[in-house]
Amino acid sequence: MKTLITLFAVLALAASAQAAEFTKGTVKKLDASAKKVTIAHEDLKNLDMPAMTMVFRVKDEAILAKLKEGAAIEFVADRVDGKLTVTEIK
Repeated sequence: MKTLITLFAVLALAASAQAAEFTKGTVKKLDASAKKVTIAHEDLKNLDMPAMTMVFRVKDEAILAKLKEGAAIEFVADRVDGKLTVTEIK
């Protein structure tokens, strides 16, 4: 039984690691007071979305501090509380 539980834990970790796929984009606009960023991005495969320009919430204000309009970025977006949210950047 322990082996089966361990196997499921490993598979869950692998699945979450795959979900954190970075997508290329360009920052078009920042709204620090609303904690939002507008990004022109490539396909968001984990969200099954085609390339487009759209507004995202930002999970952590520290992410906003790293962004500048016109900057090329790689980011991870996901649904957080039903809202499209940038959760990581590099």
